[in-house]
Amino acid sequence: MTFELICFYVFASVAALAALTVISVKNPVVAALSLVLTFFSMACVWLLAQAEFLAVALVLVYVGAVMVLFLFVVMMLDVDFSVVREGFVRFLPVGVLVAAVMLTEMLMMIGVRSLKTPVTEDPAVLAGMSNMEWLGQTLFRDFLLPFEIAALILTVGLIAAVTLTLRKRTGTKVQRPGLQVMVKREDRLRVIKMDAVGKGEVGP
Repeated sequence: MTFELICFYVFASVAALAALTVISVKNPVVAALSLVLTFFSMACVWLLAQAEFLAVALVLVYVGAVMVLFLFVVMMLDVDFSVVREGFVRFLPVGVLVAAVMLTEMLMMIGVRSLKTPVTEDPAVLAGMSNMEWLGQTLFRDFLLPFEIAALILTVGLIAAVTLTLRKRTGTKVQRPGLQVMVKREDRLRVIKMDAVGKGEVGP
């Protein structure tokens, strides 16, 4: 059994256990940290498959988006931050464990890269370019039309989602650009002529 195969089994096992932890624990902080570990382990699996772009995208997009979303939800909810600060020590072991596992996986990936032998079946290697360069050439040259169609479908889905969730609620203030453009000076400003009143005098 080669070192690369051992790393694959380790990464896959960690990803499976972390994914089970995400759906089994009740604490949202532990679930979020386990989800980050799941994404990171799968990124290591992608690196073993020489898919560097997918691995980097998985880490930057999903790991970053999950943590930002989690922070956004915590900031938007009515959370007692004193209680959150008190629970930092309680969640510290879980964070340290996740960080230690991620560090171990990174060190294992460094070892895999140092012992990696070129794979002739890889189309990027056959083309004489890196994985990211081959992916960009293939995606934006050979499959440009399907890529644009997929982007259009996603845009339509985004517009449909916004349209379906846009509801008129009572008591909310909204802007109406059409009425703002049609407004006149007489509708917003009224000039009133008043007699001058001196100090200590009472007007009519």
